[in-house]
Amino acid sequence: MPSRRTRITVVSASVGAGHDGAARELARRLEEAGYEVDRHDFLDLLPPGCGRLLRGSYALELRVAPWAWGTMLRALEQHRGFGGLVGRLAGRAAARRTRAAIGPDTAAVVSTYPLASQALGQLRRNGGLSIPAVTFLTDMSVHPLWVADGIDLHLALHPVASNQAGRHGAREVMSCGPLVGPEFRPALSETERRDERVRLGLPTDRPLALVVAGSWGVGEVEETAREIAASGLAVPVTVCGHNTVLRGRLLKSAVGVPLGWVDDMPALLRTADVVVQNAGGLTSLEAMASGVPVVSYRCLPGHGVTNAEALDEAGLAVWIRDLAELAPALTTALASSPDPAPWALDEAGSGSAASAVPSSPDRVIADLAGPTADPVPAPAPAATPVPIPAQTVRPVPTTALYAEQTAHSLEVA
Repeated sequence: MPSRRTRITVVSASVGAGHDGAARELARRLEEAGYEVDRHDFLDLLPPGCGRLLRGSYALELRVAPWAWGTMLRALEQHRGFGGLVGRLAGRAAARRTRAAIGPDTAAVVSTYPLASQALGQLRRNGGLSIPAVTFLTDMSVHPLWVADGIDLHLALHPVASNQAGRHGAREVMSCGPLVGPEFRPALSETERRDERVRLGLPTDRPLALVVAGSWGVGEVEETAREIAASGLAVPVTVCGHNTVLRGRLLKSAVGVPLGWVDDMPALLRTADVVVQNAGGLTSLEAMASGVPVVSYRCLPGHGVTNAEALDEAGLAVWIRDLAELAPALTTALASSPDPAPWALDEAGSGSAASAVPSSPDRVIADLAGPTADPVPAPAPAATPVPIPAQTVRPVPTTALYAEQTAHSLEVA
């Protein structure tokens, strides 16, 4: 009798990098477990031209008028009828192509994007989809658009997110931690971290504050870098992503170390003493898995603010609400040596975290999909990191030297 392999479909969206990043890591884990995985971009499942328009308008809004994005999200949350209409329209627009993308041998389908969840929920309710549909909530805060009737299970990063999903009407919710790859780990020693700094052209004798603002580099990023530099507590290393204008301004004014698009984020995170973020996205979770303290500052309106609030409530990242709080929060973060977040310890097999995180997202989805035909050996134990002592906080002269020596570092031409 021929062996049967189970197929799982994952629907994400190329809006920023967080939704795709979670989908990519989920697919990797499921494939290692023996499943066949199909990945689809929800924007490609919309009628021709609509996906490109959605992506472009979202990016433009965040760059030009981020306050408008925050206003719209609040309106969608406060006026549920309006939010429901948006979800229904998106679901109907993508229904035909979404159903066609799910093959007949698919055992489960997973969404990492709210509008994709709306489409899958409608298909489940209307009888167009007869297999389990799961939503993986990529953010610590949960907007009502994430919760769609018809979805069988919502997977949350943390109990804070689970509670929010429940308040928005999700019937089945489970906390299971984020989807962060194994390459995001703490430095094994102080020597490794120093060697990475040398390789990447970063200062080796001063604390580094890694400033991140998503793949598009949007928000009050320049102000954040300037204020960190002015504090004298750390050299700001700013990841500008695709925002070449931002990087150019920081280079011209010699504010810390401005970087463009970074390919080796795992290594870069291991060099940092603190991560300063404004959106609460995937990079924040990757930093926590790397054993680097995270703080939220000058957050984007909308999801940036709500994620900062949720991270603060969960005790995972301090939310700095104004300039007066910046230096004290940086001082505290730079003096700390946090352990990796509980989900990272769970992946490494720590018993202490097993009680906090009952199961990882891929295991839960695999249970829904059913067993594969071919068993997969257990992964090798993860290396045990050596604790790195906290650096002494001292004033830092932020000069043009750091910018000049790293002008070519970590950037894709």
